[in-house]
Amino acid sequence: MPVPLSPPARSALVTALRTAGCVFAEDEAELIASTAADPAALTAMVERRVAGLPLEHVLGWAEFSGLRIAVDPGVFVPRRRTEFLIRQAVALAPQPAVAVDLCCGTGALGAALAAALEGIELHASDVEPAAVRCARRNLGGLGRVYEGDLFAPLPDSLRGRVDVLLANVPYVPTGDVALLPAEARVHEPLVALDGGGDGLDVMRRVAAEAPRWLAPGGSLLVETSERQAALAEETIGGSGLIPRVVTCGELYATVVIGTMPAPPRPPSAGATRPLRRSASGSE
Repeated sequence: MPVPLSPPARSALVTALRTAGCVFAEDEAELIASTAADPAALTAMVERRVAGLPLEHVLGWAEFSGLRIAVDPGVFVPRRRTEFLIRQAVALAPQPAVAVDLCCGTGALGAALAAALEGIELHASDVEPAAVRCARRNLGGLGRVYEGDLFAPLPDSLRGRVDVLLANVPYVPTGDVALLPAEARVHEPLVALDGGGDGLDVMRRVAAEAPRWLAPGGSLLVETSERQAALAEETIGGSGLIPRVVTCGELYATVVIGTMPAPPRPPSAGATRPLRRSASGSE
């Protein structure tokens, strides 16, 4: 039940949050007050937020694609821009679909995809034990969550069957991690942020192995930055997938999609081969 706040108390809460650097202090005050179980919990939540903890870790949840996703301490917080990746995945997915969510974090992407598609067979994996526990809470009976590095923990029975492969891999270049806001740099796992020298190390590993898992016509979807898009597209194309880049200005989102080519269709049973003509024109 929300904690009722008098106008002076609400004003003091907003001031405390704004002084701590919270840009949307009014909105955050409403969210914290509506989530806190009692005044003591409210005070503790405000103290944690003022100390720099991400709002989603303070609340214990994040809104993503219209869903309330549980977010545990130390787990990567799903970003709103990644909703664009989900829109692309939904547009590409057959129904029913087999889907895999790599580097799943909270499981937000898989949960959003399952909410949009009927009859989905969903699998997710993450190397972080805390993320796996959180994803299992969010996905519940929607799918299976495995602990391990990328494809390694997935069952072999998925090879060649995956219609939609979501890979929200870390893509911040190592040298830029120190420039991230403290909310991410201090409170989210480094493995979920650091993508190596140019930010694309993990994406390269995913792209190299994706063709073994995708069904014909299936697609890999990877979020990246605008400046990395061309190299990411080239890398995914080099793995044998058909690449393209899609963007969303509203969400500042860039997604690279790689589609598994479908095998050539065999000739129909009644088809006949054309006669070859010789140089002289005889048949």
